[in-house]
Amino acid sequence: MSTEAIAVEKPKRNYNVLFGLTLLALLVLLWIVLSVATPSFASGNNIANLLRQGSMIAIMAVGQTFVIITGGIDLSVGAVVGFATVVVAMMINAGFPIWLAIVVTLLVGVAIGMFHGFGIVKMGLPPFIITLATLTSLRGIGLLMTNGNSININSDTFTAFSRSSFIGIPNLFWMVILVGIPAYIFLHHSRWGRYLFSVGSNAEASRLSGVNVQRTIYMAYTLSGLCAAFVGVLLAARIGIGNPTQAEGWELQAIASSVIGGTSLFGAVGSVHGPLLGAFILATINNGANLLNVNSFWQRIITGALIIIIVYFDGLRRRGK
Repeated sequence: MSTEAIAVEKPKRNYNVLFGLTLLALLVLLWIVLSVATPSFASGNNIANLLRQGSMIAIMAVGQTFVIITGGIDLSVGAVVGFATVVVAMMINAGFPIWLAIVVTLLVGVAIGMFHGFGIVKMGLPPFIITLATLTSLRGIGLLMTNGNSININSDTFTAFSRSSFIGIPNLFWMVILVGIPAYIFLHHSRWGRYLFSVGSNAEASRLSGVNVQRTIYMAYTLSGLCAAFVGVLLAARIGIGNPTQAEGWELQAIASSVIGGTSLFGAVGSVHGPLLGAFILATINNGANLLNVNSFWQRIITGALIIIIVYFDGLRRRGK
């Protein structure tokens, strides 16, 4: 690696570390303030519930981050989650082994992600359009499959996992760690991760440098679909039903978590730890607002304000380069 490349990477790494520490400090501050404001916030049951709430959005945010780094967007992830709950519920109720139902559901998420890649790479469709079309279509397909009804999952073994804990920590939070560690290694310590940043920075220059841009785009959307399908499995296990209307609006929460976590909507800037912290910051705000009986409309206003502030400062940082 050239001296110039090292000089570019070092400030970027320093920025990511500093921003991550800032987010962590903000999360700790929120927990301290809310613990003082309402004693019920620090209770074991509430903390476990908060971790469960934030975990699924956090996993979605990781998948969304891969896409945003390339300069794209995936609006379908909420619909993929809802559709995945239907697939896994129907298979389990049909008598398929739980492991097979989960694997098939994850493969459905992979197929949806690859379809998005095909639409962008081969058909020339903007990411916004192809993923928006999938969002509306999957909701309709799921409603047709279920005749507009919910499917009650008849396996206690399947549903028990998401409601249990290991050494006092909810299993859903362990799933965040299960996803987060390999995602971090992939994004920050592999050539494929570097390709994502490269494509987001300048796709044409990346192509001329030998990067397979099309394959990289396929990979980003496939990972996003996989993460969304995984969340669908976890959600089905948590609520015990399959319903295509579940997770409505979660795509916006995933995008918000990623952006609050420092992922640039302009592409080429992002991390894994940032969106994870962003998801739990949003979960903490929502949880604390509910405990304090704050109008839910204010929760949306606070989230919107955070996004505006962070995107504004991201723009200032980019112009300062």
